[in-house]
Amino acid sequence: MTALSFLDDPVLVLNRGYAATRVVPVRQAFVLLFRRVAEVISVIDGHWEQFDLTSWIEVAELQKRYEMGHHDWIRTASRELAVPRIIRLQLCNRQPDHHVRLNRRNLYSRDGNCCQYCGRRFPLSELSIDHVMPQSRGGDNSWSNLVCACVRCNARKGNRTPHEAGMALVKRPRRPKKSPDRSVRLRRSQYEAWKVFLNEAYWTVELRD
Repeated sequence: MTALSFLDDPVLVLNRGYAATRVVPVRQAFVLLFRRVAEVISVIDGHWEQFDLTSWIEVAELQKRYEMGHHDWIRTASRELAVPRIIRLQLCNRQPDHHVRLNRRNLYSRDGNCCQYCGRRFPLSELSIDHVMPQSRGGDNSWSNLVCACVRCNARKGNRTPHEAGMALVKRPRRPKKSPDRSVRLRRSQYEAWKVFLNEAYWTVELRD
């Protein structure tokens, strides 16, 4: 992987109170560091330290000597720098956004690409969105009234309620507690550091770019 490829990798952003709020790409994280509105939080073996940009540059040689495998690296005109994985905003106390967007991707993710009438999993091309209570009868666009349905079940149900059509729902539709399409999976060892600042409650929050 080239140095430039790391510039789009995600960096966890903490607010002033060390609460995780969102993720940004590496390139944006460095902009915040250069503007001196953020600092790097470096976590090694569960212990963390704070660095402003100047001290992050100064510690780079020691990191290369003793922590080479713990970091990815980008090259500047004069030196190599470790890619930060966590930054902390020094002035902002922004809180996480608990809103989960109602959109097609999140609906399909919530229902696992399964028809909520026959229970079978389908490719996206064979799925549609059904209004449990038909719109023509006052049904709205809401988490509790929209479900995934295969083309066949949707046609069979038609302009009826599930009860009228004799079609039971697999499960009651609800607003998901987390954004299904934006859940972060920490696959790489470099992101193990995030776990210091993320608990189970935080995983119910959408991480926004």
